[in-house]
Amino acid sequence: MSIARKEVRIAVCAALVFAALPAFSQGPPPPSTLPPQELDRLVDRVALYPDPLLAQIFAAATFPDQIPDAARWGDQHHYLTGQALANAIQADQLPWDPSVQALLPFPSVLDMMARDPNWTNQIGNAFLTQQQDVMDVVQRQRQRAKDYGYLRTNGQIVVAGGPYITILPVDPNFIVVPYYDPAIVFFPPRPGIVVGGAIRFGFGVSIGAWFRPWGWGYSRFDWGTHVVFVNNAPWRRTWVNRATYVHPYEVRRYEGPRAPERHELHERSERERAAPARGERRVEEHRERR
Repeated sequence: MSIARKEVRIAVCAALVFAALPAFSQGPPPPSTLPPQELDRLVDRVALYPDPLLAQIFAAATFPDQIPDAARWGDQHHYLTGQALANAIQADQLPWDPSVQALLPFPSVLDMMARDPNWTNQIGNAFLTQQQDVMDVVQRQRQRAKDYGYLRTNGQIVVAGGPYITILPVDPNFIVVPYYDPAIVFFPPRPGIVVGGAIRFGFGVSIGAWFRPWGWGYSRFDWGTHVVFVNNAPWRRTWVNRATYVHPYEVRRYEGPRAPERHELHERSERERAAPARGERRVEEHRERR
């Protein structure tokens, strides 16, 4: 065989191998880039959440397949709080990513994400592929709510201006979950709308030192550089490295069969579910019945 024919044959073989590589190495293609209007729709329901909680939600949404089981566990153990809840999370050797476990003190948030898996999947994918765009949308939405008079500092949150709007809890150990209607707070006030009462901050969760291993107290946004810090480390999970990226946490990631359940299971009643859904104070019927 001539040298020329050998070179052609090698080139053809190399081309065939190269063409076959994407099917094995790249996996499914990334989702389509969403335009600003679509991102507005996705982000509006959480844009006014305090920064620490919003960071945890974005991180957890990148594991959408884990949310339903975590929401079920959180619902069944909702009566546990503080140190008792942190101990239960560790004792049950939960298999979910720590970013998902971090939301277990907030069963209403996990329930919202589990009830709308399409939204959770979309916001997670957007955070994997368009993190800077998602952060920009949050800022635009907050600016609208602030300009129209809805978003303001109160007894539960501190709203800081400047080039970027931050929303931080007054007490870092008490995280409120705001209740609002996106169809109201991101648009000019209509006649009859009480601007001061459009966002309710009645429901909150105590987050103390018990939950530091899951990043609470160390999660925030650096809005200027478009970096999200979870557990005091930049969140670097993207669509490309999502199968291999491991974010640093103090808590252990368990694999394999779970440990036997050691706690009573009490799903929330309709009254207990309704309180956070209306932005009202926590209702705990389990303790009331004891």
